[in-house]
Amino acid sequence: MNQLYEAMLSRRNPSQVEGLMRFFKTGPGQYGEGDKFLGIKVPETRSVVKEQWRKASFAEVEECLASEFHEVRLAALLTLVEIFSHAKKNPDLQRQCVEIYLSHTAFINNWDLVDLSCYPLLGVWLLDKDRTLLYDLACGGKTLWEQRIGIVSTLQFIRHGQLEDSFAISEILLHHPHDLIHKAVGWMLREAGKRDKAALEAFLRPRYRTMPRTMLRYAIEKFPEEERRKWLLRFPPAL
Repeated sequence: MNQLYEAMLSRRNPSQVEGLMRFFKTGPGQYGEGDKFLGIKVPETRSVVKEQWRKASFAEVEECLASEFHEVRLAALLTLVEIFSHAKKNPDLQRQCVEIYLSHTAFINNWDLVDLSCYPLLGVWLLDKDRTLLYDLACGGKTLWEQRIGIVSTLQFIRHGQLEDSFAISEILLHHPHDLIHKAVGWMLREAGKRDKAALEAFLRPRYRTMPRTMLRYAIEKFPEEERRKWLLRFPPAL
């Protein structure tokens, strides 16, 4: 018996399903088309993971990653993050977590699944390693979700004061056609700007006129109101 799977099934709440399906855009032609839900919100999923992660085998995690239910896939990803985070003295175990994660990206197929898992796992793993993997995901990812993993994973680098990869991968994705990538890139630019506003402004100046407006809005969200207004009017403050 897969205890993680069973624990999630036991928390199902049909009254929440319709709302979650709307929120995660599961209708025809939408980015989450066809996804299925149990009606479990994130705090409750985290509660299940807290109870179950120590008992979960990798085989059970992989079974959950392939589930038809969105929340079960999230539970599996959060379980991987927990195993990884508690294995600081066991790089082989951490590597297994990363390998499982990367071999199951087809199931990491909505923005919350990406955003709650990639930077505390891939981002941490790559802090002291070559980061070509993230560039490969951003450039050649098979899905927009793999591309989102490429940029959002850099949040961990930003938190360590390392901004270069966030700016470089933002450049790669600057003219991506999907709004969910615009938001992710803008989010990372905003976070980089919290660390170094001058570096963010230097990135924006040659690009702000042509970058997607949603991306620009997210990037400058923490600027003073008058500065935001000028950037959005395409007349940024003078150097």
